Amino acid sequence: MRPEILAPAGSLDALVAAVRCGADAVYLGGKTLNARRGAGNFSDGELFAAAEYCRARGVKLYVTLNTLISDNETEEAVSAVKRACAFGADALILQDLGLSGIVRECCDLPMHASTQMSVQTPSGFELLRETGFCRAVLPRELSKDELADIIKSTSLETEVFVHGALCMSVSGQCYMSASLGSRSGNRGLCAQPCRLPFAAENGTGHDLSLKDLSLLRHLPELAAMGVTSFKIEGRMKRPEYVAAAVTACRMALDGEVSADIEAALKSVFSRTGFTDGYYTGKRGKTMFGTRRREDVAAAAPVLSGLSKLYEKEPQTVAVKFTFECKKGSPLKLTATARGKSFEACSECVPSPAEQRGLTAEDASAQLSKCGGTCFYAAKIDVMLDDELYVPISEINRLRRTSLDGLLKMLAAPPARSFNYNSEAIPAHTAGERVFYARFPSADKIPENLDGVKKIMLPLSCKTEDFVKYNAVPELPRGIFGGSEAVLNKLTELKNAGIKEAVCGTLDGAALTKKAGLEFISGFGSNIYNSRAVSEAERLGASEVLLSTELTAVEAARIGGKIPRGVFAYGRVPLMLTRNCPSSNGKSCAVCRKSGTITDRKNIVFPIECVNGCAQVLNSCPVYMADRLGDIKNADFLLLNFTTEEKSGAESVLNSYRHGLPPKGGFTRGLFYRGTD
Repeated sequence: MRPEILAPAGSLDALVAAVRCGADAVYLGGKTLNARRGAGNFSDGELFAAAEYCRARGVKLYVTLNTLISDNETEEAVSAVKRACAFGADALILQDLGLSGIVRECCDLPMHASTQMSVQTPSGFELLRETGFCRAVLPRELSKDELADIIKSTSLETEVFVHGALCMSVSGQCYMSASLGSRSGNRGLCAQPCRLPFAAENGTGHDLSLKDLSLLRHLPELAAMGVTSFKIEGRMKRPEYVAAAVTACRMALDGEVSADIEAALKSVFSRTGFTDGYYTGKRGKTMFGTRRREDVAAAAPVLSGLSKLYEKEPQTVAVKFTFECKKGSPLKLTATARGKSFEACSECVPSPAEQRGLTAEDASAQLSKCGGTCFYAAKIDVMLDDELYVPISEINRLRRTSLDGLLKMLAAPPARSFNYNSEAIPAHTAGERVFYARFPSADKIPENLDGVKKIMLPLSCKTEDFVKYNAVPELPRGIFGGSEAVLNKLTELKNAGIKEAVCGTLDGAALTKKAGLEFISGFGSNIYNSRAVSEAERLGASEVLLSTELTAVEAARIGGKIPRGVFAYGRVPLMLTRNCPSSNGKSCAVCRKSGTITDRKNIVFPIECVNGCAQVLNSCPVYMADRLGDIKNADFLLLNFTTEEKSGAESVLNSYRHGLPPKGGFTRGLFYRGTD
């Protein structure tokens, strides 16, 4: 089956451009609760109009509700789902685990898992299927072989980004904008701080800014793999960009992309050109780029030419006309398309012809004039008595009336059920609060562990270290292509007596369950509301770590049964990236896991290497030892040690035992200021 071309629509003009240039589907969002809140987006009335426009032309429409929602936004989200049912959306694109549970229970709208859900492995996609999703948007960081492995291993539809902006971080695992400026990428307001100067030693100077992705040359290969949908990024971009990208994808699927459209696509928007480095496995310095002055200037000369791609309505919907002209009876014209028919009747009764009578050829010539509409006459049946006169204007009027009526029938939304049970999730009452401590290696664990109930170590540590400290393995959030190694290590640990693991993604949860262990939803799980806690429990989580983007007050109000904790100390991992910024300046052999990146204010951010990925850590740790009274209704406090030596960890533990004030640089995180 030919893959779908899925286009972005940040405005009605962009939607029209996408449809007229041949998109099979579009994705768009309302004014709130979507990952591009800075786009023009659609009012309620515009959503209905957009759905009618697409449906009449046989184009699918997917609605983005792909952000984390707070408990206070639950009713708003439910209203958005109900509205999507009413105007006939073809699917919802979701990130929030809690919202997916609501959708699954209240309506029959198909659910597509946003790339913000950070799922990278066949096991993770199987868990998505069990959760009720029918499609998943795959991470941009996957290689050709990794994509192929997932596609052949899952029954889910697969959606792959083939053109548009590349975030440095794995989607759903970026907390930089929120941590540095309270504008959350997980809440749709990323300020894109990664596009500012961040310099690795001997690097590019913009070592968090990637070129835009373009896989146009690989589309036939991806189609052969069985990809369901080719997705174009760009809801923040202008209609001409959408027109160029859709046209280029259509040409690529047909076997050839013209040099002209490729040049226009690069001119209308690029960051020093394009990259396919993740797909080809050629990661590194050549993938990095910025939006230069000359890139901006290149757009103006191509805009008028690109606008011509969508200035006229193409005739894409095949219609069958059945025209009846019988003696003594009013004229009738029936227009049929996609299984729907509209009959137009005239008050005009044909009269005997005084000279030349109407012929079937005459009638067909008028009925075939469908210009200015989305229809073309694929077949015309004429039932005509001889020697009758009919005004040509009346045939034209019938044609217009029948097509208008048929268009409305095609645009009508399908009937969808909606039944929301607003049963409240019970409030949570925490037990005695304890400390959980995560260390980067066993040799960083201090001797005095008073008050620490659980120790966590990276999965890569030695099995004997886990046994010695009865430690809980922390699975990497980046598992790209490494499922088998993770599963083997978990099985080894289970055989050694370990009973649970910490998982920051659904990939980790799925693999942990497969190994027969319990799992804790850890950092990266984005547990942001009460319903997400309940959904995590339904999937098998024994405990959850709440999102670091919640304020202390918001976290305290989160309901649900299972124990929960908060990130109370440590450097928050701001980004998880598969393209190490430090390697832009020096090799791994030289770096030896000591990489850093420095911003334009000379603030230094450490880089932590984990399972072939890099974590950019915050420049200073969250510190709440002297404010523990402000953290309420939490069962455990996570102390996350990363760059600290053993003595430093000992000092921090002592400070948290006694509520001591901070020493040196620190942040209160988002406990008080929260996110927009």
